[in-house]
Amino acid sequence: MNGQRVTLAEAEWVAGVGAAGFFLLAIVIVWQLAITWRARMLAAREERYKELTHRYAQLLEDNVELHRRSLDELQQTREELTRTRHSVGSMENSMEKMRREVE
Repeated sequence: MNGQRVTLAEAEWVAGVGAAGFFLLAIVIVWQLAITWRARMLAAREERYKELTHRYAQLLEDNVELHRRSLDELQQTREELTRTRHSVGSMENSMEKMRREVE
């Protein structure tokens, strides 16, 4: 070997550096896979939140429309009740007049 000898200590040191480099590379690869997986999960969660928000907005619009319809029906019922009260009142007045006339 060109007159140079590699001692056992030097060979162990080189092997140790190589092993440390391999483990460091493995750790970086696993770390990057974990970060990628986490980013995908966060993106999926955000998409679900957007869907829920859209669904909530649609339900809110439906609820507002139902409330408006209920208020319209309530207003119609009040108007009909008022007309009925006026009719009954005028009918009572007519019956009272007839009773007076009969007496």
